[in-house]
Amino acid sequence: MTPDEYCQHKAAQSGSSFYYAFLFLPSAQRRAITALYAYCREVDDVVDECQDPSVAQTKLTWWEKQIHQLYDSLDTEKPIATHPVLQALAPHILSYQIERRYLLDILQGMRMDLEQSRYLDFKQLEKYCYHVAGAVGILAARIFGQESPATAAYATQLGQALQLTNILRDVGEDARKGRIYLPIEDLQRFNVKAHDILSGQYNDNFRALMQFEYTRAQQAYVSALQALPNEARRAQRPGLIMAAVYHTLLQELADSDFQVLHQRISLTPIRKLWLAWSTWVWRWRHINFQ
Repeated sequence: MTPDEYCQHKAAQSGSSFYYAFLFLPSAQRRAITALYAYCREVDDVVDECQDPSVAQTKLTWWEKQIHQLYDSLDTEKPIATHPVLQALAPHILSYQIERRYLLDILQGMRMDLEQSRYLDFKQLEKYCYHVAGAVGILAARIFGQESPATAAYATQLGQALQLTNILRDVGEDARKGRIYLPIEDLQRFNVKAHDILSGQYNDNFRALMQFEYTRAQQAYVSALQALPNEARRAQRPGLIMAAVYHTLLQELADSDFQVLHQRISLTPIRKLWLAWSTWVWRWRHINFQ
């Protein structure tokens, strides 16, 4: 199995909606973004699959060293990359300006998952969202064809919108793992106890809390599109596909009255494919989330 095939397998195996955003890309861009996504899956799996936090930290440190080794050897005849994901990523680093610091920022997001399970306020949660999604968005925007510095602001904001949607969808699933990403100050504002979420108690207070968080996520989508220059929309169609898919999911969460404590709401593959195709062909011109 070649490094590119390994990354393709990793991406397909995850069953993520990101797959649909990559479908229509030219070959070189598709290989680059698939390698980046496979990297994100690899380091995320470290957190999800390691029962012992110290073992997970050791593995993340290994990844950090591998990244430094690769980047420090880029100006040599053969850059050093021992993992197939980094081998697949290496040829694209210079052509798409895949900066080292953003890969390390993503690693820091994984460490945050190991080191804390609660967030005091939205400012803290925003920082987490940047590390696990915003940094990814910035690199993805470069691969898709960043045409304006403003595109980075769009990518960061869109990453936050996607991550907030993930958080709202997975409230119940995360609670069963002992994690609550919703800010403590928000729970207090709506008189929702952590125990209520951890024990799966759905009530009016929880519904009001989720409506508040939904509005915040909705605004993140609006802000992302407002930051994206019109002339950059065509190049950023893969990101707009992700926005369309995840915003539709966000609406599904609201339509279910936020019944997320005991089920994982999702979109069907055919619906994701329709959203991807229609956004790629024509919706990118006028898509908005107002």
